[in-house]
Amino acid sequence: MTAFFDYPRAAAFGRVLPKSRIYEKANASAKLRQLFVDQVDQIVWQYKLAPETINLDATKSVAEIQIFTITLRVANINEDVLRAIDKAIPYPITFELVHNGKRKVIAAYKRPSEADGSKWVVSEYFSTEWESEDNQRKPLPQALNLGRLYERLLDVLIPEESGADEPIVKRVERMEAIRAKQREAERIKARLAKEKQFNRKVAINATLRQVQSELDALVKRG
Repeated sequence: MTAFFDYPRAAAFGRVLPKSRIYEKANASAKLRQLFVDQVDQIVWQYKLAPETINLDATKSVAEIQIFTITLRVANINEDVLRAIDKAIPYPITFELVHNGKRKVIAAYKRPSEADGSKWVVSEYFSTEWESEDNQRKPLPQALNLGRLYERLLDVLIPEESGADEPIVKRVERMEAIRAKQREAERIKARLAKEKQFNRKVAINATLRQVQSELDALVKRG
């Protein structure tokens, strides 16, 4: 199922977002600014999905949904760039990346902090594969309000092993836990490949089996 949707014309915003605004709002370091310079050609605030533009009620956590198009200078983007934009814009955002005739969608699950409603909690990022820009877009998913629409937009990005029947927060938490275990397993495999002593290899192998068992359990729970 594609994550590229045919957004309503009434929601079109089409405003170029200056990088300087992101730098200011995100308190960007020199290193982060250089990432923008090296990787990002242009950022366009493409659509604003709001009660007045698509006739869906806002919810407590989702007042609007923004769709940004980022034209890239390179084939990949550092997620720190996306986090800076998410930090600067106080609404959920779906990013459409464009490069060399191809496109992909990437987004994090973004919600107001329960401890401080003025701050946002941003999950890890989930994305599609690259596809041709010429591929047809699909109709916007049906939803009763903006909160549910936001979940539907994320549904097509989050892998199935996250547990499709669970609330979005639980699905995201599960995928983050799975990814963390996968990274841990890769680090252990790297240690194992470098280790020369037999006894240590045995101990590392035991640790790897334990982590793999925990990973399998997380996936099966989905």
